Amino acid sequence: MLPCVTTVGALLSLVRLLETNHLEVLGLSLQDSADLTLVRMLVSDPESALLILRAEGISCASKPVVVVELREGTEDLSRALAALLSAEINIHHTYPLLVRPKDRALIALYLDDCETGMEALSRCGFKVLTQDDLSR
Repeated sequence: MLPCVTTVGALLSLVRLLETNHLEVLGLSLQDSADLTLVRMLVSDPESALLILRAEGISCASKPVVVVELREGTEDLSRALAALLSAEINIHHTYPLLVRPKDRALIALYLDDCETGMEALSRCGFKVLTQDDLSR
């Protein structure tokens, strides 16, 4: 079993566990508090990652996220947020991705309604990426 993520080197151990099993970490967010450390990851194969982590006794869950391409950087960010606001979609958390297909910025969004969020972003001209787009 891996040590608590707040232990020095624990995040490296977690990433290496996934890499050893031929999984790529595509996005990463870490939140540390007095009570717990929460690591959010986008990986190249979510189903396999769940199996591997659970087999190691690591508490984990899978949640759908929306990954949107930002062609124009900060200008696109405000437009994307406006599209979600107009659809009355709440954003619970976000994080940038480590990969940049077509050399464009990507942001992962955990929304209260992913399907409606994807539709709102697509209607405003944003490219919403799928797992196939991200997994190489």
